[in-house]
Amino acid sequence: MSDDPKLGKTGMSAPSRYWRAIAIDAAGGRKIDEISSARAFFLTSFPEFTVRSEVPDTLVQPQLLHWMREDTPVTISEQNCQEVDTHEPLNHDSNTRLLARLCLKCFISSQIERVCQRLATQFGEPHGFTCDDLLPFVLDSDGRQYTGEAKPQHSTSYQSLADQILQSFDPDQSNLANWTSRRVKHHKELNSFLLEHGVYLVSDWAILNDTTSKQLERIFSQFHQLARVEIEEGKQLLERYHAVYRVQRLKQRQAGTKSLCSPPTPEQLHQINPMLSPTIVLAKLQKMASRLREYRIYVRGGSVAKETTDPTILADTLPYNSADTIDDQTEFLQVYQQEFVTCLDRAIAQVTHERVTQLHNKNLQKSQQFIKALQLFHCQELSMTEIARLIGLKAQFQVSRLLKLKAFRADIQRELLVLLRDRVFEQAKIYTEPQRLQSCYQKIEEALTEQITIVIQEPETEASTATIKRNQTPSSLFTQRLCHYLDMRNNLP
Repeated sequence: MSDDPKLGKTGMSAPSRYWRAIAIDAAGGRKIDEISSARAFFLTSFPEFTVRSEVPDTLVQPQLLHWMREDTPVTISEQNCQEVDTHEPLNHDSNTRLLARLCLKCFISSQIERVCQRLATQFGEPHGFTCDDLLPFVLDSDGRQYTGEAKPQHSTSYQSLADQILQSFDPDQSNLANWTSRRVKHHKELNSFLLEHGVYLVSDWAILNDTTSKQLERIFSQFHQLARVEIEEGKQLLERYHAVYRVQRLKQRQAGTKSLCSPPTPEQLHQINPMLSPTIVLAKLQKMASRLREYRIYVRGGSVAKETTDPTILADTLPYNSADTIDDQTEFLQVYQQEFVTCLDRAIAQVTHERVTQLHNKNLQKSQQFIKALQLFHCQELSMTEIARLIGLKAQFQVSRLLKLKAFRADIQRELLVLLRDRVFEQAKIYTEPQRLQSCYQKIEEALTEQITIVIQEPETEASTATIKRNQTPSSLFTQRLCHYLDMRNNLP
């Protein structure tokens, strides 16, 4: 058979992919099983490929699929089929369908492994996993999909992922390699594992397509807590993206063209914002999608690299006298981190005491309800509706009015800045002269303000997803220290 120049390297495979099955052994490791009957069947059925290092999938797979789906009775099991005497001529009347199925399943198993290898190459190192971590979710172990505990031997309803892929495959809609890739990337257990490691397998463009301006505003304001100008800029960009990219994609789908979301073309980027270069527009879209992706990972229970205080920024701001700056920075940071927690505790205690005193002077019951509601909201992550029922109020708005959380946090933020600023400048005098320190006063205060703002705002992000993250240990420093204070207060005699 002559080479088809149209095929090139695309759609070509090593022949052994059709008779070598990738599986998981009893210890959970990768293994390769060579199925002699599948090898004999393939080489007998496609003699023109016996001397070739690669075979065209576009010619081989349709024929195998045709044989597999023929209404030919199958008289032996897959296990017995693996023991067929390869020296005897194959009985196509009884064995062809099963052997064709085996060849296709071998190909699928190798493609599953390739998808996992690509995922590990793309995301593994920064997110802490390897290909070997992914394989058990999608490859078979002793004929059953590995899920951490074996399926009962008598179970007849189990279908491996390879079986599911083969059964659902439509050659008129896709090729087997792409269909396998798609099904692997939509595998529930695999995606759960990836989410736990901060990976969400949806393209930037698909995320932007199904995000509304209203959703973006809520995510950017509540989850990322961006400034109003950034939120408005994001909404305008998203609306322009929808008007150009999404509208054109819908027209393509209506015309019968189905494909995955690909990056916008330079022409589309120009239409989205003709005032900026396509490169800048693309970067803005990708940054916006990245923020939306972080939110989706978080609300699905995944791991997100959360923005936290970076005290090294403050340490770098100080003008040190000593030539041994690194040692001075290390020492300063150790003291600063201790002082930060100490001052935060003092600010929380001071502001909470003042709020309770004010309420107590007006109504003793209100002061008691305030403390209990504060504990239920931050430490048990209950909703305002649940809290209202537990503290004897009629509606959630009454709880919001009682707590006044934004004002409460703002008061703590102001108190913390005053306390910490004084301690930082007192400590900084050890490492630099007062005159030099005064010259960078504003920079130091700006660094402190930024770090304190991040710490105080983190509970708002937690609160926006409290119903999803309930019963987990509070992740923000503010919530941890507030709950610590409330526990100590409740334990006082």
